[in-house]
Amino acid sequence: MARGRLRIYLGAAPGVGKTYAMLEEGQRLRSLGTDVVVGFVEPHGRRPTAVMAEGMETLPRRTLTHRGAAFTEMDLDAVLTRRPQVALVDELAHSNVPGTRNAKRWQDVEELLAAGIDVVTTLNVQHLESLNDVVRQITGVGQRETLPDEVARRADQIELVDLPPEVLRRRMVHGDIYPPDRIESALTHYFRVGNLTALRELALLWLADRVEEGLQRYRAEHGISVPWETRERILVALSGGPEGETLIRRAARISARTPGTDLLALHVVPEDGLTRVDPAVLDTQRTLLESLGGSYHQTTGEDVVDALLQFAEAENVTQIVLGASRHGRLASLLRAGTGERTIKGSGPIDVHIVTHKEAAGAAALRLPHPSRGIGPRRYWSALAGTVVLLPLLTLLLAALRGHLGLSSDLVVYLLAVVLVALVGGIYPALLAAVAAALLADYYFTAPVHSFGVARPDEIIALVVFIATAALVGTAAGSAAQRTHQAVRATSEARALSRLAVGMMHGQDLPALIEQIRENFGLASVSLLERDPEASPEPRWYVVASAGEQPPEKPYEADVESPVDDDLTLAARGSGLSTEDQRVLAACAAELGLAHARGRIAGRLGRTDTLATAERTRASLLLAAGRDLRAPLHTAEEALAHLRRRRTGGLAPEEARLLGTARSAVHRAAQLVTDLDDLGRLHAGALDLYLRPVDLNEVLGAALDDLGPGGHSIVLRLPEQLPDVIADAALLTRALTALAADALRHSPQDRPPVVTAEARDGWLRIRVRDGVSDLGPEPSTGPSRASGGRAGSLAVRLARDLAEAMDGTLETTTKGAAFTVTLTLAGSAPGGGPASSRAK
Repeated sequence: MARGRLRIYLGAAPGVGKTYAMLEEGQRLRSLGTDVVVGFVEPHGRRPTAVMAEGMETLPRRTLTHRGAAFTEMDLDAVLTRRPQVALVDELAHSNVPGTRNAKRWQDVEELLAAGIDVVTTLNVQHLESLNDVVRQITGVGQRETLPDEVARRADQIELVDLPPEVLRRRMVHGDIYPPDRIESALTHYFRVGNLTALRELALLWLADRVEEGLQRYRAEHGISVPWETRERILVALSGGPEGETLIRRAARISARTPGTDLLALHVVPEDGLTRVDPAVLDTQRTLLESLGGSYHQTTGEDVVDALLQFAEAENVTQIVLGASRHGRLASLLRAGTGERTIKGSGPIDVHIVTHKEAAGAAALRLPHPSRGIGPRRYWSALAGTVVLLPLLTLLLAALRGHLGLSSDLVVYLLAVVLVALVGGIYPALLAAVAAALLADYYFTAPVHSFGVARPDEIIALVVFIATAALVGTAAGSAAQRTHQAVRATSEARALSRLAVGMMHGQDLPALIEQIRENFGLASVSLLERDPEASPEPRWYVVASAGEQPPEKPYEADVESPVDDDLTLAARGSGLSTEDQRVLAACAAELGLAHARGRIAGRLGRTDTLATAERTRASLLLAAGRDLRAPLHTAEEALAHLRRRRTGGLAPEEARLLGTARSAVHRAAQLVTDLDDLGRLHAGALDLYLRPVDLNEVLGAALDDLGPGGHSIVLRLPEQLPDVIADAALLTRALTALAADALRHSPQDRPPVVTAEARDGWLRIRVRDGVSDLGPEPSTGPSRASGGRAGSLAVRLARDLAEAMDGTLETTTKGAAFTVTLTLAGSAPGGGPASSRAK
């Protein structure tokens, strides 16, 4: 059975007309004779949508009961039994009511498609899983119903239903989207022009990426390699040289001129794996590229230009940015540079050659160091061998003058050149070739002991010898150099892998540092850490060390490799080469990771210990609270019974003492309740339901919970207070605790004062005792003190309850006033609308 086709109408926001477009497509197919049924459509009370559905067969929904309420869902079995050609199913990202076969509606759609039924559906861009966090940042609302992007990508057709933000807001004003009681709130929050514009851009960009994927598939299926400039894609070629940052910034400026341009960078690694590029330089350039919104790529290839052009064709690149050649004029005459070869082979791809300081003036003529890649020791050894070996060979050949001819002499000299090349590389080999030719000319060609040559064949022999010696010496030197690099790379990899294995096996820092000391042949090594609070003189501590007399400060070391601003690896011993220092820097970075991991492990251990102690303390307190609850309840009932029996017969002093006892017992019972609530809150066992709450009702409930007493509370509230996002029961509990605390610390003639103020999307509720109302109020700050009123159990409970409701509790320096700050129901932090949620 052929799989059905999926068509999605994608929208940026509710109300753009997705459902209407889906029904309109259903009517069109129905007019063409296609068997179309409505599997599920939610018109949301919109008359035009309901009218568009008229005339089409609508399958009955399935009714389910959940938590005492009735819900209707699409009857999947009914659709499968009916087996239409096309089924219209609204809201692809919808979550089904528990009790249905599938948890998500898109899973129902998958069953329909598997049965060979075509499906037309709708989807809002905010429900895509990959965009959920972005939408939450824009609107302030997180979507609980999400759709895996892969489901939408598998659709056979995606059509965008788009409306400009102004038109969508006008539809909202006319009542075409939401009922009248929700219009004003929607226009001022979720349906703001900025929100709608951002959501529209997200929908367009997501759909553009899907179109790009389809285009790439089409090009691959039809073998099209010529770039199609449907979108600008700029590629930066990174050689690993210092000019890379200049090229990246230049390419970023080019990219910024055309919105929607993709920025890529490519580094080509030789197939033999041997490279002279410093990894730290490439890491820096990669970080810069990613900070500018680009993506880094790396590939291997025998020829840099071929690999570059192949990657450009595969990625449909439209522009390539290259650095100007660093080769001198002589090298350019011998072989075309990378830029010239790229231009010749780029075809329709534009190539930008960017100048940089490494390619200008003397830098372009600068030769590499002669000992680069071979080591200074071998280089100077080869030069010394040339000075010693060639004179000895000349004496030997002079002694055999009558037995050997010029050709034999030149072959012996050629052997010497090859030996020098194997030891010292190209440059000593070239020097040996020229010197051998001069010696052969002076001692073994007529006239002898003269640089003149009488016979033409000897001239040809000398010229051929020089060319042959240069070529053979160059080849041998290059092979020796690559062998040396391969051996060195193997040694570096082995050293780093040994260090990594040691870290994985949990070796301590001294053992790891001892490995480094042995690998580099150093006398002593120390890992030093600077005290960041010490000033003005820096204070260094030895974290771990190995060897005799390790350095205790960076300036005491012969070699230093910083890890970060406060951590460095210091060593004593013979000087290291540049390559050794680079490897030492990599080892230092690994040590820094090991040190950081050790500190984290130590902190985790201490945290676990404290957490265990805290859990033990909390369990003991909860157990004590449960044990005290019954005796306190009994004592409270006994006091109440005693008061009832002695009504009218109590002396004033007895009545006062009885009232004091009842208050103390009630206070103790309240403390037990607070302790129990605090423990449940920290354990995550306290139910929390955030929704819009009327503050006047909460304050009334809080005053009722305080019960009758001799104190009064002054309420200074504005006539109209907006709702706040909170849990009504928990907010009542928090305000009751703060009000009771204020009553206990207020004199009889100075009652506590409760005020409220709405500003900038927040509601601030301030509870002040009578003492603080006498004078100016001290500056406030977060209630984190461990002593005084700010550290009391009631205040801690109120603070934790406020923070659980995404609010804060601040207190004055003396703990005389407390301020609870909560989010207004019409505005979430960051300007987006708030939503109800359960925890």
